[in-house]
Amino acid sequence: MNFSSRKIEAAIEEISRLPGIGKKTALRLALHLLRRPADQTHRLAERLLDLRDNTTFCSTCHTISDTEECSICASPKRDETTVCVVEDIRDVMAIENTGGYQGQYHVLGGLISPMDGIGPGDLTIDSLLERLKSGEVKELIFALNTTMEGDTTNFYLYRKVKDLDVRLTTIARGIAVGDELEFADEVTLGRSIQHRIPYEQSLPK
Repeated sequence: MNFSSRKIEAAIEEISRLPGIGKKTALRLALHLLRRPADQTHRLAERLLDLRDNTTFCSTCHTISDTEECSICASPKRDETTVCVVEDIRDVMAIENTGGYQGQYHVLGGLISPMDGIGPGDLTIDSLLERLKSGEVKELIFALNTTMEGDTTNFYLYRKVKDLDVRLTTIARGIAVGDELEFADEVTLGRSIQHRIPYEQSLPK
């Protein structure tokens, strides 16, 4: 692309670094921002800076939070004896949108994937084990994506915690193999959580 303005070119270059956005889409977004009132563009920039500089991770479950402990972990209405293990905050949001789960979460921050150079040490597994060893957690729900990486991570966690006094369950297979939780419809995901099964039943015979 040839640009009449270096500022437009620089903006497009940065916008196109976002996932799923090519140069043509970046151009449309940049032109849209130029056409909007200046205060709206300034407000967007301020929100992005605030997001980057002032968000943190919950010290308990590791989801993105505004404070040291997120609102879910801090809520007295949540069942702290049940912990749902998920990959990232998108899965927390998907499950929360079902309105059918009242326990807490543990966000791993990824999945074990040797091909991508991601091992157990790159995830928040040690923190999860510490939560379980405290004795407060009575049920651990595996709610990872039904992919090879998700199944590998589930099985690794199972091997690490199977001797602890914790009930291990997994979401029912209403979620098709290969699907990601964030794209599942709320009814299907909600039923998968409600009708979870003992993890051992999901293992190959």
